[in-house]
Amino acid sequence: MPIATVNDRPIFFADSGGDGPALLLGHGYFLDHSTFSPQAAMLAPEWRVITWDARGHGQTPDTEPGTSYTYWDQARDALGLLDHLGVERAVAGGLSQGGFTALRIALLAPERVAGLVLWDTEATPCDPVDKAGYGDMFAALREYGPIDDLTVPLSTQLLGESDLRDELRARWRAAAALPLGPAAHCLIERDDVSGRLNEITCPTLLMWGEHDVSLPRDRMDLLSERLPNASDVHVIRGAAHTPTLTHPEQVNPLLRQFLRTLA
Repeated sequence: MPIATVNDRPIFFADSGGDGPALLLGHGYFLDHSTFSPQAAMLAPEWRVITWDARGHGQTPDTEPGTSYTYWDQARDALGLLDHLGVERAVAGGLSQGGFTALRIALLAPERVAGLVLWDTEATPCDPVDKAGYGDMFAALREYGPIDDLTVPLSTQLLGESDLRDELRARWRAAAALPLGPAAHCLIERDDVSGRLNEITCPTLLMWGEHDVSLPRDRMDLLSERLPNASDVHVIRGAAHTPTLTHPEQVNPLLRQFLRTLA
């Protein structure tokens, strides 16, 4: 997997290559660029699919303990990766925290965003109840590590009843570190961009997993209501928080149809 030096930091990424229009996709928390492997396999070579490991995830290291950054900084990472690859304009997309980043990419550089694709994400800050729950989970993982008592329910929350849960838990056990430092602060202390959604005028496709307990449907409905050119929320039946991995047979046709309206 290639490395780009962006903002003086290494960013690991995957690039399907080719001459097609670019699709830049960011993954959710505790995941990595492979979140979009089914979409990359389906779209290439018609589309150039670029995915990357966000700070503290996959093969991209986090910043030093005691430092901090925001999803605005991660949006600048993504734009810097496009610069590194010589891509002037792309469709930006993301799942969960990848969606937080994609929204900020569109606000920072609207001229570079041809469209948005958002899965199971929101524009609002971390809900106080969610913040408390994340804090407890992060503290337990710091103390006990990726033990089954913690990672079995977490993998189910992300992937539902998918057989991919075993593979995800194995990756967590093998990881040099989990995103429990500055990345965790970035997640739970993110700012509110819901009041700026009217500024994002590009076409936007919205999808949400029917059984997502991490992110309630009403947060996606808010995106549909406030983004000027957003679709209705397409519900991915049977999916939890990561429909791109677990239910590509529903996600991929919607994605391909949307992208063809932009090409």
